Amino acid sequence: MPGGDDSDAVTLSSEARQLAELKARDREVRAHEAAHQAVGGRLVRGAASYTYQAGPDGIRYAIGGEVSIDISPGATPEETLAKAIQIRAAALAPADPSAQDMQVAANAVVMAAEARAELASRQATSYQNDPTSSVGTTIDAFA
Repeated sequence: MPGGDDSDAVTLSSEARQLAELKARDREVRAHEAAHQAVGGRLVRGAASYTYQAGPDGIRYAIGGEVSIDISPGATPEETLAKAIQIRAAALAPADPSAQDMQVAANAVVMAAEARAELASRQATSYQNDPTSSVGTTIDAFA
């Protein structure tokens, strides 16, 4: 090829492909973190943080990210249960949850189960302490 070098065309093609991949990854990462933020609502602590990679065009593209979510228990079992449900929903909000997202969701399920157990225990205790409770008694008025 007179006046040109095939390696220039290959380099351009390689750079264009890398740029397209980085742009696609950037969109994916930002959408993923936006899903966490949207569903996490009041539990989200601050803006998403991103890990970047510079493209061949000199622009930084997001290749990873994270959203910080308050995973502490609530002040009451009811509040803890509500938080756990929202934490799980936020963790699983993206179309393709990561392994970390799945772990957060699993921990939220445990948190919810513990809150439900506390609520059930409280309810059982209140029935036991209430002498007017009719739970466990049956009277056959027609005998």
